[in-house]
Amino acid sequence: QDYTWEDHGYSLINRLYPDVGQLLDEKFQVVYNLTYNTIAMHCGVDTSMLRRAIWNYVHCVFGIRYDDYDYGEVNQLLERNLKIYIKTVACYPEKTTEQIYTQFWRHFKHSEKVHINLLLLEARMQAALLYAL
Repeated sequence: QDYTWEDHGYSLINRLYPDVGQLLDEKFQVVYNLTYNTIAMHCGVDTSMLRRAIWNYVHCVFGIRYDDYDYGEVNQLLERNLKIYIKTVACYPEKTTEQIYTQFWRHFKHSEKVHINLLLLEARMQAALLYAL
């Protein structure tokens, strides 16, 4: 059975530490839903699929998989260099270099790359909490 933040982690942490679950959930939601609706030079783009792919890829790296998600989207939306960057930052942050950072999404704005970092760090925190709980 899937053990998810929405169904299990949130309620368990709220029982252990009242109000902390709400604060964590709001933090995860703010980062997950953060978007300017742009990708590189294109405006008015729905980035929800990309954000979901990044979030689920981070969870997948830590062994958390969801039956209702098509992981083929990850391979379609995330280029190889981005996957390498995500895995390095999430699993081996001390090995993150400027070269790895500049290798992915060369034509994208710095703010978009920062958003990727926010997404992957919050997804990593949620994965760690799921294991701990």
